[in-house]
Amino acid sequence: MSDIIQLLPDSVANQIAAGEVIQRPASVIKELVENAVDAGAQNIRVLVVDAGRTSIQVVDDGCGMSETDARLAFERHATSKIRQADDLFALRTMGFRGEALPSIAAVAQVELTTRMAADEIGTRLTLQGSRVTGQEPVACPVGSNFKVENLFFNVPARRKFLKTNATELNNILTAFERIVLVYPAISFTFFSNGQEMMNLKAGTLRQRITEVFGKKTSQDLLPLDVETAICHISGFVGKPESARKKGAHDYFFVNGRYMRHPYFHKAVMGACERLVPEGMQVPYFIYFEVNPADIDVNIHPTKTEVKFENEQSIWQLLSAAVKDAFGKFCDIPAIDFDTEGKPDIPVFDPQRDGIEMPGVKYNPSYNPFATHQPKQATMAPSGWQQLYAPAAQPPADDGLLPPPADEELFPVESIASEKSPVHYQYKGRYIMTAVKSGLMIIDQQRADIRIRYERYLEQMGHGTASTQRLLFPEIAEFGPSESVRVEQMLPTLSTLGFDISHLGGGSYAINGVPAGLDGLNPVMLVNSIVADADSGTEPNTEAFHASMALSLARHAAIPQGQVLSNEEMERIVNDLFRCSNVNYTPDGRAIICILPQHDIEQLLG
Repeated sequence: MSDIIQLLPDSVANQIAAGEVIQRPASVIKELVENAVDAGAQNIRVLVVDAGRTSIQVVDDGCGMSETDARLAFERHATSKIRQADDLFALRTMGFRGEALPSIAAVAQVELTTRMAADEIGTRLTLQGSRVTGQEPVACPVGSNFKVENLFFNVPARRKFLKTNATELNNILTAFERIVLVYPAISFTFFSNGQEMMNLKAGTLRQRITEVFGKKTSQDLLPLDVETAICHISGFVGKPESARKKGAHDYFFVNGRYMRHPYFHKAVMGACERLVPEGMQVPYFIYFEVNPADIDVNIHPTKTEVKFENEQSIWQLLSAAVKDAFGKFCDIPAIDFDTEGKPDIPVFDPQRDGIEMPGVKYNPSYNPFATHQPKQATMAPSGWQQLYAPAAQPPADDGLLPPPADEELFPVESIASEKSPVHYQYKGRYIMTAVKSGLMIIDQQRADIRIRYERYLEQMGHGTASTQRLLFPEIAEFGPSESVRVEQMLPTLSTLGFDISHLGGGSYAINGVPAGLDGLNPVMLVNSIVADADSGTEPNTEAFHASMALSLARHAAIPQGQVLSNEEMERIVNDLFRCSNVNYTPDGRAIICILPQHDIEQLLG
């Protein structure tokens, strides 16, 4: 029997490794920019064409590479970051595995131009599918210039499953932001299809956050700075009023590396749970400086999962640091006893004429056990019993049978024809009305969400939405990655009745909103809709339109606790029964239930 196990060719092995390291154009940006940072660059430029499909170029002014290093850098497990296994526990660089460059070269056409400061001439190296196709000396500035073209040209299955250019560009900007937030002392520039999208100058961390996310985010941040023997925690956490249900900027960094850590996220959220509404979270930019021997970043190729040796202790330090920041911000002001210019409040003087002490008046002849008592006065108007007469009378028998007791879905035609015209509102949340089969209970907010959702879907399909112009335009600001998403959403927002124009630099003027949204803040409304939009949903699809309609319906629906008149409740009930689904909201929450008549009779026995 012949041997069947054999070594894979290097080209195949590199493509397999590339499947883990290089998942999309954003992965190439991450690896190349991190290499530029490790090379000591002070200015880094990133240029992409067609969201990285056609071309990705990263130019830096770092230390550069020699001719031999340039050739060796594309070999698997070739790295300048570590020399032995013990170096894994003393990492101070972004990369260390030596997998990024060979993985990129395995699935793209790569051109590298580089020169060291000590050399008079540089090197140009070209590769295609892990094969070196050319190497020549060239005149070039100090540093490195990586150009990656036709990504996944030899892996058509991977290229086919890439998202649209707007979605991939959004992923690129997200990965880019995670790097620029760690190195405020480095200047970064980002171009997309020849248009400058980000130009970040070297400065402080707060300045970098302001440049990336806008002035509003910087104004809502509280500083953190705790130095202990275990770790150093620094950065910023958002004020309670900056909390958002979705789209909050939450960033953790450890030793200059972005990480995801749900356990530490709970520490931040737990520290402010009584300061923000349930389900909302504050933004934060928190940086940990830990001894490299106390953490392990060599868990996943993306290096976003980090293990901590003193995880519980750091959790307690983080929670205390966030509480301390909130405590300083929410410090109770001193009582002001300055009475100059204040109204004169008279002081009680018992010696003044015409003033007597209050007394208790009672009827000494009152007998609670007497059989005949005088009729007590009432504040209720005469004839009040007639207000409840229609609700007390059973509806007319129209021959319709009540739904089965175990039926979850209620027939629309039956309920709509047998409901009472008089309704009762319970605790500002539920509409209660008598029907033939018992007592019908409707969640008023969920009913309004269903009604508005179907109305907005119809408007998007026919373009019949009306716009209410604002007296003065409101300005909404978005970060670069959010701006890409907003550009995708503008046509759909226009069909819903929004009038939004792009002012440049991530600023948008809100000139009009859909009619019927009185009392809502236009900027907060647009911010919430953008945050709710699922970044994984492609634009101009039914799923995208449904997501937009549901988001707007949630924000525009009547709030819980709003008192409604009988006419308003009647309108909601009638509009609900005109919907295609009266039982559930678009996200699957129950709207209506019926307490059967025989259950009521059994309860009252």
